[in-house]
Amino acid sequence: MKQVGIPLILTAMAVSTPALAQETLFLAGYGGGFQKTMEEKVLPPFESEHDVKVTYVAGRSAETVAKLQAQQGNQEINVAIVDDGPMFQAIEFGFCDTVADAPIYSNLYELASPASFSGKATGLGLIATGITYNNKAFEKNGWDAPKSWNDLLDSKFEQRVSSSPIGGTYGLHMLVKFAQLNGGGENDIEPGFDLVREKLVPNVLSWSSSNDQLAQMFQSGEIDIAVWGSGRAVALKNTGVPVEFVYPEEGAVALRSAVCPVVDNNEPELSQALIQYLVSPEVQAILAAEAGFGPVNKETELTEEVAASVPYGPETVNQMTSVDWTVINEHRADWTNQWNRTVER
Repeated sequence: MKQVGIPLILTAMAVSTPALAQETLFLAGYGGGFQKTMEEKVLPPFESEHDVKVTYVAGRSAETVAKLQAQQGNQEINVAIVDDGPMFQAIEFGFCDTVADAPIYSNLYELASPASFSGKATGLGLIATGITYNNKAFEKNGWDAPKSWNDLLDSKFEQRVSSSPIGGTYGLHMLVKFAQLNGGGENDIEPGFDLVREKLVPNVLSWSSSNDQLAQMFQSGEIDIAVWGSGRAVALKNTGVPVEFVYPEEGAVALRSAVCPVVDNNEPELSQALIQYLVSPEVQAILAAEAGFGPVNKETELTEEVAASVPYGPETVNQMTSVDWTVINEHRADWTNQWNRTVER
């Protein structure tokens, strides 16, 4: 019998032995432009360094939390990115694992640190809820630029104001802020409802659940001032609409994008590494420029143009406030019912 040469044997072995499968991480987060930024600019260096494939699972925050709930006990998602309100729900439901200690977290602002999420998540980016106004309309009417939340209550703005209702985060932030300014807060929301019903409602042309609709009202000149997010205001300004965003002197409210390692997932170490990578100064600079996120890492360096468009630097960020989502999530359904009965009638 003719012997098979060694090279031929090795070749046969190479053909018959399956290649080692590459590790895969499933990262759930926002869709649209954010997904594109993550897939094209943020994730490739991490994939290369760790020899891992990151599969992005796009969806709104509520959809991501619903997926975590549906997969409970058999999680496919390794890391989840959602807004802070839904993140506190995910934490309460037990979907998030503890964020492992790492030196990089000492560089985060306090309101975005793992400690601010009970050690189960960390901040990823900051959006400020504050006041947006049409500076051309203000100049025409001889009005000073707004500087306080209370400016929204001025009678000269009758039927010239808009905001989302409390079904949206901006409107909810506003309600809590008015409660705080009127002697209450998350644990005593009635003072906020009182101010809204008595002084804000006469000024509101429309409660808008759609950011596109609110932008259109600014464009058409139907409104002069609104409760809105910093990123939305800057995006509208960049289209040529004469609007400016104001951080109220009592503090803008932080809408925090947050990220957590999913409990009992099959890649715990890589999950922790990905989260640490996402809060690095380099990635934070990309998210600021591409997604309009204020950096949570104090070491992040931005160009002047980008810095002017997001919450940036200790002077701005340390004046921002956050809300107690644990209390809010407990009472939000009741507050929504009260809002529907007594505010949007």
